Amino acid sequence: MERSFTKEVALLRKGKGEIFEGEGILAITKALLQSGVSYVGGYQGAPVSHLMDVMVDSKELLAEYGIHAEMCNSEAAACAMLGASINYPIRGAVVWKSTVGTNVAADALSNVASSGVVGGSLIVIGEDYGEGASIIQERSHAFAMKSQCWLLDPRPDHTRIVDLVEDAFDMSEATHTPIIMEFRIRACHVTGRFECRDNKQAKYSSKNPLQDPVYNLDSFALPPSTYLQEKLKIEERYPAAIDFIRKHKLNEHFDGKQDDVGIICQGGLFNSVTRGLQQLGLADVFGEADIPTLCLNVTYPLVEDEVIAFCAGKNAVLVVEEGWPNYIEESINSILRRADVNTTIVGKGPFPKAGEYQAEVMLKGLAGFLEGVVPRGMDLAPISAAVAAIDRNKAQAAELLGAPIPKRPPGFCTGCPERPVFSALALAQRDIGKVHIAADVGCHTFAVLPPFNMGNSMVGYGLGLASSAGIAPNFGKRTVAIMGDGGFWHNGLSTGIGGAMYNDRDQVLIILANGYSSATGQQYLPSTTAGGSVDVDTVMPIENALKGLGVKWIRKQHTYQVSKMRKLLREALTTTEKGLKVIIAEAECQIAKQRRLRPLVAKALAAGDRVIRTRFGVDEDTCTGDHACIRLSGCPSLTVKPNPDKLRKDPVTTVMSSCVGCGLCGEVSDAAVLCPSFYKADIVQNPGIHDRALDRARRMGIGILQGARSNAGINAGAGQ
Repeated sequence: MERSFTKEVALLRKGKGEIFEGEGILAITKALLQSGVSYVGGYQGAPVSHLMDVMVDSKELLAEYGIHAEMCNSEAAACAMLGASINYPIRGAVVWKSTVGTNVAADALSNVASSGVVGGSLIVIGEDYGEGASIIQERSHAFAMKSQCWLLDPRPDHTRIVDLVEDAFDMSEATHTPIIMEFRIRACHVTGRFECRDNKQAKYSSKNPLQDPVYNLDSFALPPSTYLQEKLKIEERYPAAIDFIRKHKLNEHFDGKQDDVGIICQGGLFNSVTRGLQQLGLADVFGEADIPTLCLNVTYPLVEDEVIAFCAGKNAVLVVEEGWPNYIEESINSILRRADVNTTIVGKGPFPKAGEYQAEVMLKGLAGFLEGVVPRGMDLAPISAAVAAIDRNKAQAAELLGAPIPKRPPGFCTGCPERPVFSALALAQRDIGKVHIAADVGCHTFAVLPPFNMGNSMVGYGLGLASSAGIAPNFGKRTVAIMGDGGFWHNGLSTGIGGAMYNDRDQVLIILANGYSSATGQQYLPSTTAGGSVDVDTVMPIENALKGLGVKWIRKQHTYQVSKMRKLLREALTTTEKGLKVIIAEAECQIAKQRRLRPLVAKALAAGDRVIRTRFGVDEDTCTGDHACIRLSGCPSLTVKPNPDKLRKDPVTTVMSSCVGCGLCGEVSDAAVLCPSFYKADIVQNPGIHDRALDRARRMGIGILQGARSNAGINAGAGQ
């Protein structure tokens, strides 16, 4: 995984009265233990990957409480685990990234929500709308409304988060409904502290297992039970949820000096709202604001009498809700109109319909609202000045920069084993012409960006091959589909490969097997070997799964061997053999490899053992300045510098110190028949007697050659 949480695991053992300090995601994990869960499952994805990572590192602690933790192969598999709570009084939590994860989990989610639950069921989702880690800009609100799951959006405060997690299990059991709790990146990674409670032993777990199965026909999503379940949702579960929210005061009302205006905001945006008010001079550093605020820690369902009581007597209320449609704003308007409360509701207008409400957007939105409604006794001059200062500073920065700041799109890491595959594919297309490439979700998605620009479509995780089902029969040459080993085990095996084999499609599939679910933090997969450190009995080779589905044309190739990969790709695209052809491009994720080797190298150096580091460089005298090596590899360790030869104007390629010695630059240069300017150097640390003797001999030889060259130059000059 991306990092070890061994130290943080110790914090999870803290008991009543002790102070816990750490990231929000760790606070959520501690809250699960305090809630007496029996099982936890999930699929990794930002910003909640660390929750499952912590669980993996907490095996000993979980075993003490009989808690089963499972890293699932998909979000659907994770959600399906909640089926344990449909008929049994056991608590469980599942986690994934939304909304792309919720899309995958939707089938299981709908069934669990319809059946209802007996044991508390919590769904923790990483709601990163606009945060930069999401591929699709959607929100979870519609899912909650559709399936009638209650949606919690906690204020980013550790004590409040922990309390709401524990309340969520009680609420789930009181309403027989799974609870969705969304956490933004700021809530997951904000550092804070809270007073702990003791971890709870679950009523039923592996320590005290269930003995008798429960059969309940009404829990199955089959007619006529489905009609009963729908009725229960509306007539019993929904009113029970409203009553629970009201009784346990899950939403928070913060008073302020102004009595004619107010703010209603999503809990997850409360800190941003308060900070924006502070920047406008309307709140202090402790969060005490002049404007009353209703913080919706539960965004669905809304408690009508809470909304009415807050808005009554106010001229205008601002609703701070990210994204479109404006579900909360419209619901509040509907509640007030039915109650004949004439308070003006303002939402979209001062705030944009789309995009993250980052600092500038929040400040200008708040200012726009206040300038529009003009609260009694409020001096608007400082507010206008704060907005003007932002615009003035931006204009000044633009003037000083002189040009727009270059975009910094994501890209392959230095030494990434997937980069050479696309270098080879680029070279193969030089031989046979352009081909349609169905891209997929994962690290390899970066190939759609320069310098590769490869990918004609992308529709979902593990769906690269499935997405080409419509184009492959209608294209004049074979199409290529891309899939990572994470996507293979998540969705690709059944939807892509199974479908291609069943329908006898003649295509090429490249499986980029770097050994991990790398894009989300190097989590293990069924096929992970982790450089030989994983128990071989647990490893499921990809080729065995392919053979099980009847794939006959299977080739494995080390990714860094660009010439061989180029030849193999050309063969797959031009062979007369029909059917699905699969190339497994294998090489360990470079980040995971470096993380695995670093402590071993440090240990060897400390012990005085011989260690070799490989580095590559460019001969400045040989480099022509064409830079095709950069265009074909895209390695971030390759850059340019001024030509040392004053007679040549073109800058030369140089290798930066970030080089990890993967050798791609040299391989690409060789495969593309570029200039032979790359050289390989082995740096020996703790050299032995043989290394020192060889070094002396080499230095002596170089000295002799340099002397001979110098003498030759002198003699040539004398001859003239």
